[in-house]
Amino acid sequence: MDTLHPPVPAAMPRARVLAAYLQETRAECLRYLRSPSFVLPTLLFPAVFFLMFGVVLGARNSLEAPRFLLASYATFGVMAPGLFGFGMSLALERDNGLLTLKRALPMPPAAYLAGKTAMAMLMAALITVLLQALAINLAHVQLQVPQMLHLALACIAGSMPFCALGLLLGTLVKGHGAPALVNLLYLPMAFLSGLWFPLSMLPAAVRGLAPLWPSYHLNALAQAAVGFDDGRAGLHVLWLAAFTAVVFAIAAWRLRRHG
Repeated sequence: MDTLHPPVPAAMPRARVLAAYLQETRAECLRYLRSPSFVLPTLLFPAVFFLMFGVVLGARNSLEAPRFLLASYATFGVMAPGLFGFGMSLALERDNGLLTLKRALPMPPAAYLAGKTAMAMLMAALITVLLQALAINLAHVQLQVPQMLHLALACIAGSMPFCALGLLLGTLVKGHGAPALVNLLYLPMAFLSGLWFPLSMLPAAVRGLAPLWPSYHLNALAQAAVGFDDGRAGLHVLWLAAFTAVVFAIAAWRLRRHG
């Protein structure tokens, strides 16, 4: 046996690599769907807000208010799976050693992140479908099928920047500090992006900072899907893509360096 030149391990076959990704994705989705403490607040929080302000109060103010609030609360809803599903769970899994165990398993390192991303996108799809059902049946919002698909695709793809941001947050804090940090960012970001109130109602200084938040750009795309197009969809898409790439790169570097 040649001790100076040990044999190089054979690469995992592509079929096994694909199977590893699929199994990790399935496991992550099932784990979260079987957790009422995650699923119920994530689904019901934006739905309850829409029922109060879009159904009960919205139609009294304007016929277009429920349509506007549908896009706003869809954006608000799809922020949560990425921020909490990545941020809180990653911080907890770093603390309890689960992430270390997964690294030791014979699976592609990216499968862990792919599984959580798929979970966030699935939850974004469920949130969007639920809000559209409430808007059409209770608020009597008139939506064409292309508009419904446009909004769903925008929200599902729009969960990616918040996955990247959640991943970064999960590398910054320990498990016990993650809920406070995520909430400290989640709620103010929604407010400062104009998701709860039109930006015109906020001070000029706040309006000037709104484009810094990914939720502002996703909300603009969601509003365009339901008929409130500001004519800058390409700019919003480029901003979100750049934000996702930069924040994900920083988070991946921190995850490799600090574990």
